[in-house]
Amino acid sequence: MDELRIHIITYNVATRSPEGNITELLGINEKESKLSLPDFYLIGLQEVKSQPQNCVLDAIFSDPWTNAIRNVLVKYGYVKAKTVRLVGIILSMFCLRKHIIHLRDMQNICTRTGLMGLWGNKGGVSQRLQIYGCSICFINCHLAAHDHLQQERIADYNQILHHQKFKSTEATSILFHDYVFWFGDVNFRLENENNLSADTIIQHINDNNFLSLLKYDQLKSAMVTGEAFSELVEPDITFPPTYKYMFHSNEYDINRRPGWTDRILYKVNANVYENVTLDSTPHVYKAIDNFTCSDHRPVMAIFTIKVFSNYAERVVKFLPIQSWYTNQENTATCMMGADVDPKIWDWVGVFKENFTSLDEYQGFIYLANNSTDAASEALPNNIRSGDKIELRFYENIIRTPGKYRLLYFSQDSGSVLGMSGPFHLQNRFEDNNVQRAHLDW
Repeated sequence: MDELRIHIITYNVATRSPEGNITELLGINEKESKLSLPDFYLIGLQEVKSQPQNCVLDAIFSDPWTNAIRNVLVKYGYVKAKTVRLVGIILSMFCLRKHIIHLRDMQNICTRTGLMGLWGNKGGVSQRLQIYGCSICFINCHLAAHDHLQQERIADYNQILHHQKFKSTEATSILFHDYVFWFGDVNFRLENENNLSADTIIQHINDNNFLSLLKYDQLKSAMVTGEAFSELVEPDITFPPTYKYMFHSNEYDINRRPGWTDRILYKVNANVYENVTLDSTPHVYKAIDNFTCSDHRPVMAIFTIKVFSNYAERVVKFLPIQSWYTNQENTATCMMGADVDPKIWDWVGVFKENFTSLDEYQGFIYLANNSTDAASEALPNNIRSGDKIELRFYENIIRTPGKYRLLYFSQDSGSVLGMSGPFHLQNRFEDNNVQRAHLDW
């Protein structure tokens, strides 16, 4: 089997804008080899500024945090595969470009738990997918706050767990996936037993006596009783409580009792395949101490997971594309894999060569555009699995000369079935000038 390296970050940004060294937040050492970079980044944010005007702009342009993170990651060959937002809760998935054509059956669900499920200031967002033969589900959550609302947090967890149902033949629920990673501001605090005051907690922290505090941790108690998160595992905590700090300070706010509110947990269904044992290994689990713009500290974890070697499914291959020209119809040819089930509303997007997000298409056509009857439910030109087809792109689908690629998406946009090599779009007169110069020579 092969391994994928997954880097997860959860951060309650307390409505603050990005500041500080984002590269440091992402754990990237600019001197390291690109071979050591993770295959996937999963970024879970909470309390992103969520006034109506922010949400409208972010829906169009992405929120400032996601943009700042993307601006760093694109330098290392990452593409933003998906971002899902519920008010101030945001989950973004980035992957190395080489994995793009292996993304299958991506789906996301949002669950509101605030104000009895009417408001999304609290809740959870998920992103699930199939890749290299394995199913993975990521959940970013923000659960009920305040020390005394333990039962509300437990109820939030169970509401998210039971509400989220996926359109999948096998992994219809969160815990049915081969791998599950659940993270966020879970807001579980320390039980106030024996008058465990803020001063007492801070004294234990200064003495690095975390074990004495963790025995009062509400999340671990809920896991033991089976009320919440009992299906998951958490790596050992060896870092100080992540809440509540003074802003721009390494000092705790003594008006609140510190606690480990920001957590990353995981689950592996290890024996779901015959003669194969899946595995997820945590390598790092820590807080990022010097990122101080919020009253929380970011928490990160790095895992490796086992996936199937040389696994490919539902692949559409593009034949090499010669130059395209502006102001005329252009074509491309692709081969349908034997297991591809083409649909009339499958679509092919035109992307810049070095696109940084799957949302960045410059134009697109549906497979139906190759049919004389686009309203028909029949497949265009009777396309079937294993066929070679010619795709026609109407003139001026893109107008700016440059280098581009084509990406083939399933009709629900949940799978990227194929990606072409780069090709050049040029003005027709450019080609004529080249030919004229050649003849003059």
